[in-house]
Amino acid sequence: MGHALRVGPAKAAVLGLIGLVLAALPGPAGDVLAQALPNPYRMVETWATLPGGRGMGAVGDVTIDRDGRHIWAVIRCEPLADPARFGDECRDSKVDAVYKFAPDGTVVASFGGGMFIWPHGIDVDPDGNVWVTDAVAQNRIPKGDKRGHQVVKFSPQGKVLMTLGMAGMAGNDQMHFNSPADVVVAPSGDVFVADGHNENGNNRVVRFSKDGKFIKAFGKTGYGPGEFRTLHGITMDAQGRLFVADRFNNRVQILDQDGKPLAQWLQFGRPSGVFLDQVRGRILVADSESDDVQNPGWDMGIRIGDLKTGGVQEFILFPWADPRDTAGNGAEFVAVDRDGNIYGGEPRPKMLRKYVRVRP
Repeated sequence: MGHALRVGPAKAAVLGLIGLVLAALPGPAGDVLAQALPNPYRMVETWATLPGGRGMGAVGDVTIDRDGRHIWAVIRCEPLADPARFGDECRDSKVDAVYKFAPDGTVVASFGGGMFIWPHGIDVDPDGNVWVTDAVAQNRIPKGDKRGHQVVKFSPQGKVLMTLGMAGMAGNDQMHFNSPADVVVAPSGDVFVADGHNENGNNRVVRFSKDGKFIKAFGKTGYGPGEFRTLHGITMDAQGRLFVADRFNNRVQILDQDGKPLAQWLQFGRPSGVFLDQVRGRILVADSESDDVQNPGWDMGIRIGDLKTGGVQEFILFPWADPRDTAGNGAEFVAVDRDGNIYGGEPRPKMLRKYVRVRP
């Protein structure tokens, strides 16, 4: 297994460029080199707290408010101890599932109670509205329940402004999703939904206009460019390119808004979440699934690279991972505020962690 080594900035730059080349090649050399990188971050202990001292449920996707300071996060209701409930934690709960945190980790707003079974992805659009996906699997939806397979648009105060998808009904046409994992809204207002969370599900991106009208869908299950096996996360850069965490294919795919494949980056491990730090020209990828079975030779953690070249430059190792455990650990999602602080959303550890930079 690779480890997070401490090296100087010049050597880190060289390693990042070499790693970009070698990580795409089979074999342990590329795997280890892509991880032999500095970690200039310190974890802030017990950063996020919920009102009334309530225990933290599984943390889903995280993103940053338009002000660059506040953090939005999906928190799956109750801190259930039964591992069999992973996948429907909000099924029997009326507790809010969407939270806005101040920089000090206290909650300043929350909403969405009773609306989701398995809230998963989140995005804040250019107008400050909050979009949340319900990625629950069909077999986890109680009979007659009108939740799941939807994307909900909220105002910043929690008022429902729009819903996409048919509640509780999986499908692959213009009106249905199958476990939509994530969503991103373009500056134009067009909405791109990563549909879906299953390895052999829809595996497509669905594009809608800002008023919710279907435009097109692209992608299918497969291994080639423009094909997917679990679209776990999606985001967009300043050029309008889509970055997709194609998790079971162990790659980040870059596409244009019509679905044309532009590039695939294999140097970020087994990506679950992807976030672009446009201010600093960086890409951050959360890898919660690399282990001795699913992605041998890679460690779990958050990889940070150059947005132009894809060269991996830094690596925040998740130190508590068991490489024999294929259930997933650590951060599945990642975001960065305007000051460069990093936030990791961890479903199974039930943690919203904050990392601050301590070295140049």
